[in-house]
Amino acid sequence: MTALDITRLVLGDLDTNCWIVSDGSGGPLVVIDPAAEPERVLETVAGRPVAAVVLTHGHFDHLGAAADVVDATGAPLLVSAGDAATITSAEANGGAEFGFDFVAPAPDRFLVDGDAIEAGGLTLSVWATPGHTQGSICLLASGFTGDEHLFSGDTLFAGNVGRTDLAGGDPRAMRSSIALLASLSHSTVVHPGHGPDTTIGNESRHNYFWPR
Repeated sequence: MTALDITRLVLGDLDTNCWIVSDGSGGPLVVIDPAAEPERVLETVAGRPVAAVVLTHGHFDHLGAAADVVDATGAPLLVSAGDAATITSAEANGGAEFGFDFVAPAPDRFLVDGDAIEAGGLTLSVWATPGHTQGSICLLASGFTGDEHLFSGDTLFAGNVGRTDLAGGDPRAMRSSIALLASLSHSTVVHPGHGPDTTIGNESRHNYFWPR
């Protein structure tokens, strides 16, 4: 096995992390949360095959470039079943409230807990982590050497968790989701939807919202 290849792009007015991931041995890419600035995403993709474009949840600040990236690459758009209805409407995805008209196309595949996204030697396992939205998911990468990697969307940040006071938010569900993530190895590297990387071990020591 080879080491996972990960590129981060910080995109849009809300500094959203877009992750471009592959198996490190030339396999197809997976684009996670193409938030905005499609030209930057496509420049990074550089014509390589894209196995999937995945949204960790249905908020406007994570999907603004999805239509252009899907159109340019021919990749399928994947989102959880719980958030699928929100991504095609600026009112439903929260953008209209803040003056953004971002929408995404209708998804090609609805993701549920336990699903797997395959891209060459890379497997991304879908973990349902509601709380920030009804259909928020995290993606746990496997099929490579080294530590595990979790793409956590807006469920878990360095030192914090996602807001639960927006449409679709649920504090009780968020607590359950964080308890689920706490079962991961302390060495698991966390790549969130905003801000710097962290690890599960670091969050277990410093995150106020961690289960005690």
